Amino acid sequence: MAPPSEPSRHARRWLAIGGLSLCLAGGSALAAWRDDHALLINTSQSLPNWAFWIDRKRVPARGDFVVFNPPRTPLIVAHFGKVPAPFAKRVLGMPGDIVTRDGPIVRIKGREVARLKAFSKRGETLDPGPLGRIPEHCYYLGTAHADGFDSRYADIGFVCRNRIVGTGDSVL
Repeated sequence: MAPPSEPSRHARRWLAIGGLSLCLAGGSALAAWRDDHALLINTSQSLPNWAFWIDRKRVPARGDFVVFNPPRTPLIVAHFGKVPAPFAKRVLGMPGDIVTRDGPIVRIKGREVARLKAFSKRGETLDPGPLGRIPEHCYYLGTAHADGFDSRYADIGFVCRNRIVGTGDSVL
């Protein structure tokens, strides 16, 4: 029996071009996917989770984790530095929901979501966050942690789309 014939030079060229095309298409798809996703390591104690898989294009829904860039207020800079790392909190209020306050109790749609503290652990005054209808493309973000630094305080307030890094899922 005769040995199998070697592919022709022309066939090898087309195989190489096809392989290169697959590599380029795969690399391009991987790069696009990488640009829309990230892994966040949470270093605070306000959430029980410490790792989040972030999707930069997913629109937040109630209960989702949202990662956002905090504003650079004097209180945030004092606690988290001049360039604070992104924060991760849960969506407790959606655009159009009504935020009210009864003493230290913060409510959304009549349901208690947080309790205010007058002072931080360091003794700094904590100003209450915004009340009323949550604006379009903005969210009330928070945690169940008593010391959570979130939308219940003016230094965070409602978090709008321009500050949102992405919507996350807890992975650890």
